[in-house]
Amino acid sequence: MDLTHRPRRLRQDRVRGLVSETSLEPTDLIAPIFVDATTDERVPIESMPGHERVPIDEAVARVEEVRETGVEAVMVFGIPASKDPEGSRAWAEDGVVQEATRRISAETDAYVITDVCLCEYTDHGHCGPLEAELRGDTDVGEGGPACDPTLTVDNDATLGALDRIAVSHAEAGADMIAPSGMMDGMVAAIREGLDRDGFEHVPIMSYAAKYESAFYGPFRDAADGAPSFGNRRHYQMDPANAREALREVRLDVEQGADVLMVKPALPYLDIVGSLRREFDHPVAAYNVSGEYAMLHAAAEKGWLELEAVALESLLSIKRAGADLILTYFAEDVAAEL
Repeated sequence: MDLTHRPRRLRQDRVRGLVSETSLEPTDLIAPIFVDATTDERVPIESMPGHERVPIDEAVARVEEVRETGVEAVMVFGIPASKDPEGSRAWAEDGVVQEATRRISAETDAYVITDVCLCEYTDHGHCGPLEAELRGDTDVGEGGPACDPTLTVDNDATLGALDRIAVSHAEAGADMIAPSGMMDGMVAAIREGLDRDGFEHVPIMSYAAKYESAFYGPFRDAADGAPSFGNRRHYQMDPANAREALREVRLDVEQGADVLMVKPALPYLDIVGSLRREFDHPVAAYNVSGEYAMLHAAAEKGWLELEAVALESLLSIKRAGADLILTYFAEDVAAEL
């Protein structure tokens, strides 16, 4: 028996770290935070253990908690005080994300990334104003035209809103803009708006390959962003499609995206790997709320060791090719690292 090749030689403790192929650092991670304009106290998010909605007055304190773990970047999501069909609070000067971003930027050294989408701000929960057939019709009950699943977001009308939102975030001090609505042309519209208003230095992290996924449920609870009718299958990607992701991402690159996001992460590691091979841009992956919640649920049952599976999950995302990982485990894993 020839045992010339013994891979186990390099698995011993003192050499293991020297030959490790993948490393994970706190600076690779982005921590999501939820700022809620409707509350004056912290509100636990039941489906996402360990996370809370915080009032605007506690946004800085929340970010400081993140920074203490070594994580340097946060993604700010907002829950507005009111909603309307157009989602107009999303670009309001005194909007929840704008006010939180001003305070965080002024009082901390965190790198502030802001989510640019309309689903938290529209009263129907979709990612933009609705097509003409639905405008003015508030009947989303049984039998109403708004129940028609073929009717969806008006893509081109949404682009102007995304421009306004992005500029308002940049004016408030956002370091990076992250559009997540999967609208055709969204990166071009935002890039044009930022450059026009003197924010050519602000990069865009596009949710370039965002799939229609069953893993988003806890986030929709956290951000109060579930659609009141229908679903998002007409603008988020089909989970069956991989080649389409490369086409989507290439379009965003051509329009000026600086960072390319895949969402969700774990069920789509093949897409993360494809982007890493095909593009020179930094690749980000969103380890989404459902991925976080299911590990917590299994750990609560005693079936898994939470810290170990969280770290292994993030390592797998990094190994697949992600440079940045947006994750609800950011603080816990960073503290361990």
